[in-house]
Amino acid sequence: MSNTPLLPLLLTVVEAGATLAFALSGLLEAARKQLDAVGVCVVAGLAAFGGGTLRDVLLDRRPFFWVAHPEWLWILLALCIAAMAFLRARHFAPTQKAMLWPDALGLGLFSATGTQLALAQDLPGIVAVLMGVITATFGGVLRDIVCNEIPTALRDHQPYAVCAFAGGWVLVGAQHFGLPPSAALVLGAATATGLRGLALATGFTLPRWSSS
Repeated sequence: MSNTPLLPLLLTVVEAGATLAFALSGLLEAARKQLDAVGVCVVAGLAAFGGGTLRDVLLDRRPFFWVAHPEWLWILLALCIAAMAFLRARHFAPTQKAMLWPDALGLGLFSATGTQLALAQDLPGIVAVLMGVITATFGGVLRDIVCNEIPTALRDHQPYAVCAFAGGWVLVGAQHFGLPPSAALVLGAATATGLRGLALATGFTLPRWSSS
């Protein structure tokens, strides 16, 4: 079976899954900050679409993912309304812990799509990998900045962007050695998600800056 018609469909499915995962993380942060309805929608939208939008701007891709698939805007609005109706303070702690895993999934999926789309434009491997890292992390950075927090990706000391970076290189390497792009996409996403999940499960942290 030809890989050509499979890859665009796979990219769309992966991007949709990552968007949903990051939208949920934005909803949780907005709920913790007790934002109003507009704030909830803005923070969830930034988390869901921020990284992909910056990637599309840098790669000069049009239309943006959320413009080409406006149904995701309606899904986002529905999620925001449901969260405001049903999410209460007692749900925050267990929900925040549970959301680490969808966030890890979104990290892997977005890093893989960003890298793959850059490779499709014949960009150098390092540029493609960094494009994947931007796609995977920038939405969360925007979410935390708007909520007046130091971005989680920069302060929790557990590998995050590093996982996206590693997953991107696995994708680049797999494609370089002849693996079909769709299989390379899955392998890269699985690597980034798996590394982040392993860090969460083991409590592994990166070295901290020491001024002593």
